[in-house]
Amino acid sequence: MILDGIENAERYVSLHPGFAEAFEFLRRPDLAELDEGNHAIDGDRVYTVAMRGPGHPHSEARLETHRRHIDIQFLLSGHETIGWRPDSMLRKTDGLYNSEGDAQFFADKPQAWISLAPNQFVVLFPEDGHAGMIGEGEIRKVVVKVRCD
Repeated sequence: MILDGIENAERYVSLHPGFAEAFEFLRRPDLAELDEGNHAIDGDRVYTVAMRGPGHPHSEARLETHRRHIDIQFLLSGHETIGWRPDSMLRKTDGLYNSEGDAQFFADKPQAWISLAPNQFVVLFPEDGHAGMIGEGEIRKVVVKVRCD
C-alpha cells in the first residue's frame, strides 16, 4: 500500500507499466467533471471508475481484495477513510469471489485506517484488503484499475 499526494506520483511510475497512464489520467484538468461510472484509458488493461456518494460509518466497512487489478484510489473531494488489512490476515470470506467484478469480500475488521484528503491517492495491491467510502458527508473519488499482468 502506498499513500501520497498527486504531486509525488512520478515517484511510483516505475513500479508498474500501467502507472504512467494511470497518473497521467489523474492529472487531467477536467477530472472533477468526469461522469460517474467506468471510463477506458487503455481498454481493460487500465480503466477508471468515477464515483460519488455518502460516506459510511466505520462499522459498515466491508473489506475487499482483487486478484487481477491494482487500485489507485484518488480523492477529489470530501474526507475519506479507507480500512486496511493484509490479505494474509483475512480469514472470514463474505461470499464467493466475483471473477467478473474481480472482487472478494471479507467480514474481517480492518486492522488500520488510512485518512485521505483531496488530491491524495492510495495504491492498493492485490495483497491489500481495503474498504473505502468511509467518512461523513459526500465523497467524490476516481479509482484507476490497473491490470496486474
